[in-house]
Amino acid sequence: MKILLTGGAGFIGMHVARSLVEQSHEVVIIDNLNDYYSPQLKLDRLNELGITINEGKDFAQSSKWSAMSFYKGDLIDKPFVLNLFEQYNPEIVIHLAAQAGVRYSLENPDAYIQSNVVGFLNVLEAVRYYPVKHFVFASSSSVYGLNGKIPYSTHDSVSHPVSLYAATKIADEMMAHTYSHLYNISCTGLRFFTVYGPWGRPDMSPFLFADAISSDKPLKVFNYGKMRRDFTYIDDVVEGIILVMNRPPLSDQFWDKVKADPATSSAPFAIYNIGNTNPVDLIDYIKAFEIALGKEALKDYLPLQPGDVLETFSDMSDMKNVFGFSPKVDVREGVRRYIAWFREYYGR
Repeated sequence: MKILLTGGAGFIGMHVARSLVEQSHEVVIIDNLNDYYSPQLKLDRLNELGITINEGKDFAQSSKWSAMSFYKGDLIDKPFVLNLFEQYNPEIVIHLAAQAGVRYSLENPDAYIQSNVVGFLNVLEAVRYYPVKHFVFASSSSVYGLNGKIPYSTHDSVSHPVSLYAATKIADEMMAHTYSHLYNISCTGLRFFTVYGPWGRPDMSPFLFADAISSDKPLKVFNYGKMRRDFTYIDDVVEGIILVMNRPPLSDQFWDKVKADPATSSAPFAIYNIGNTNPVDLIDYIKAFEIALGKEALKDYLPLQPGDVLETFSDMSDMKNVFGFSPKVDVREGVRRYIAWFREYYGR
């Protein structure tokens, strides 16, 4: 199929792009290569895909796969988005582009509104005018916010976010449902739980932990280590995305307006979690890095940061029941693979 992939130079996007083209799909990547973190890492990810961006050029073809190409552009530029849809006429859209990071949303809220709301709306408008078989988009476990019910279920309310990042992701889900209802667009939102693995972002805990331990620098341990996360390895996330992509949701004819289920709808709309289903104490996660690196961390225990939650835990029963999907990579193995890449890429 022809697949348009936004955010394809990002961490998750790069892995999804490679998996799609290896399965003989035609893939067009969009990314603005912004400087939220080092653009060189994004360029290196693209190089892994056989894509080289020459100065002054906004288009490149992969040297590894003739069915993969890249456009540099920003989704807040609506004419650019509409023109690309008109030119390419994709059958599937996988929308992963977003301004990521919970803590950065406290410093630069405008970036989140522009990218995660305005950019998201422009993609929805393009899907409206140039219909596709399935619009799959990235949400986040952050949407659960103050929800104290564990494990987190897509059938529960997400009305109390604790960061602007989470609020924009909830807004995306609401906008997608609206367009699904109004224009009969098959939409699926995926709430990712703490994704990690090779080529991960340098603002994420795996890099921060590996960098601190390998350099003998103090490692910041927030909330004095009393947190748990449902760390999910990148290969499991990619598998989940592609399984979902191949099965657009249908309207639920039995959807009850009185007992409204947030995960389904009378429109062709669905929400799923993609997590590991096995929350790990932060201290145990750090221990996995110490074992993989063969060094003990110098820990600097600090209070809970604004916008953080104490625990994430995914209820994956719907993914298992509908798609037969279960995560495969445990934390010890995932961290070992990450450290192997970290040492090679950063020369540690």
